[in-house]
Amino acid sequence: MAKHGKRYQTLLEKVDRSKEYTLDEAIKLVKELKSAKFDETVEVAVKLGVDPRKADQMVRGSAVLPHGLGKKVKVLVITRGDKEQEALDAGADYVGFQDIIDKIKGGWLDFDHVVATPDAMPEVAKLGRILGPRGLMPSPKTGTVTQDVGRVVRELKKGRVEFRVDKTGNIHVPVGKVSFDDQALKENILAFFEELLNQRPQNFKGTYIRSCHLSPTMGPSVKVDVNDILKQTNR
Repeated sequence: MAKHGKRYQTLLEKVDRSKEYTLDEAIKLVKELKSAKFDETVEVAVKLGVDPRKADQMVRGSAVLPHGLGKKVKVLVITRGDKEQEALDAGADYVGFQDIIDKIKGGWLDFDHVVATPDAMPEVAKLGRILGPRGLMPSPKTGTVTQDVGRVVRELKKGRVEFRVDKTGNIHVPVGKVSFDDQALKENILAFFEELLNQRPQNFKGTYIRSCHLSPTMGPSVKVDVNDILKQTNR
């Protein structure tokens, strides 16, 4: 286990490690755990019961957070023809085709999301070794390979997050800033969980969501009562 400094240990004393907090309690506590001079991100960590090694238990999706992430995101659209203007009208930061592809091959990566139209994918696929490891590769599963580029760009600019279960069954996703008011953070978290529940594999049997923790960027995590979250989703 990593050793933490005195600052972290002091924060840890505020957390009852044996308790599962309600979502409202957890949000209030996480905001009290902020300690950095910058506006820390609030992150959700979820442990799933699925086996990611099995293709039919891979969990991947995206959620539009109603209050965004509290930061500006740069969206790149790789397309051509009339879709270029559609992307620009929707607020895309960069739009292009071969010129953009060549620029990425040259090492340019000054963007947070990549959207591509289906006709562009044969060329975009050649960027897999560059974009893939960074989680930037467009995919039909997350809606970033689409003809509806305007809608997707607007969602990403507003605050859409993509998530994917890792090989240990965990998902980590940002849900806002500690400066957000409690209700805004709560609504963002519930929006994420709604979509996570939508992505439950059809044939999976057992406990889907095993645990959930909230934490600020520089602070300890707070365990949240999963049942309390589920009661507040539209299920």
